[in-house]
Amino acid sequence: MPERRRGRRGEACRGARAIMKKTYVRPLDLASGAVDLSHGGGGRAMLQLIGEVFARAFDNEWLRRGDDGAVLPAPAAGERLVIATDAHVVSPLFFPGGDIGCLSVHGTINDVAMMGARPLYLAASFILEEGFPLADLARLVASMGAAAREAGVPVVTGDTKVVEKGKADGVFISTTGVGALPAGRALSGANARPGDAVLVSGAMGDHGLTVMGSREGLSFLTDVASDSAPLNHMIEDIINTVGEVHVLRDPTRGGLATTLNEIAEQSQVSIVLDETSVPVHEAVRNGCSFLGMDPLYLANEGKCICIVPEAHAEAALEAMRRSPYGKEAARIGTVNEGKAQVALQTRIGGRRLLGMLEGAQLPRIC
Repeated sequence: MPERRRGRRGEACRGARAIMKKTYVRPLDLASGAVDLSHGGGGRAMLQLIGEVFARAFDNEWLRRGDDGAVLPAPAAGERLVIATDAHVVSPLFFPGGDIGCLSVHGTINDVAMMGARPLYLAASFILEEGFPLADLARLVASMGAAAREAGVPVVTGDTKVVEKGKADGVFISTTGVGALPAGRALSGANARPGDAVLVSGAMGDHGLTVMGSREGLSFLTDVASDSAPLNHMIEDIINTVGEVHVLRDPTRGGLATTLNEIAEQSQVSIVLDETSVPVHEAVRNGCSFLGMDPLYLANEGKCICIVPEAHAEAALEAMRRSPYGKEAARIGTVNEGKAQVALQTRIGGRRLLGMLEGAQLPRIC
């Protein structure tokens, strides 16, 4: 009889362990674990990754519903929708001043804001490589969440896929932003007019040189950091202060020179810059001089070009300088009649044309 009782207890324990195996979900090892193919397979492992990493960092009322999409309130009467999308493949994933996570939020929010719209919502999709460290993923997603909260623009829906090891490069992130454009507001690269003032919100080239230095291990570039930042609040303040803004653009890939060439072509105007007025940090200027690069062609991720009527230039500069991201704002040039081109009045009194960037000065910059 005692032996029979022990046998029954053993069977009960084995049954309990079997039930536990079916229902127990081991917590993600965010310290030393890695992404595997099951995290993109649509089952329990994927739901666990979403819950413990993404939902925790992005938490908001729309994500908590767990639906396939987000049902969002309509903008105010008369407002139009603005949508922008970006794919982010920057290498390395982490760099001084930022990472691919916050960059993916800032880049899309800024694109929506440059249209004069008020960014409202973000969608994000991730392509993860098998074996990518979960600690790095959690760090990147937390950075995205912090960036979204600072900007006041929640991530309301998303998607995650996992590809086999060697089929990607750690993580790629795509973000889409939706914003509301008030009635009567119409900003475009085609709106620059002769006589307009050309302004920038700060120093040029920080992001591009930082990413290059991190990628190539250039130890002498110790005093540079990415300028990645959300500009939506500063942009709204500029527009509300000035009223009449003709062009807003963020000089990302191709830098200031390429972006101004795009504007000159769209508006069919000539733009003349004063080299001594273009803000460039000394560390960036020295690094570019050593490497044979031009900071006017390097990417920026937290700066804007603002083109306004001459009469509004000072007010626009004051609005920029009220923002922590516009303290170094400056007037750098003027829009003129003439052939669609960009010219630089040099420090020594000469003039040279700034053409479009030819080729890829630095690939995978954002």
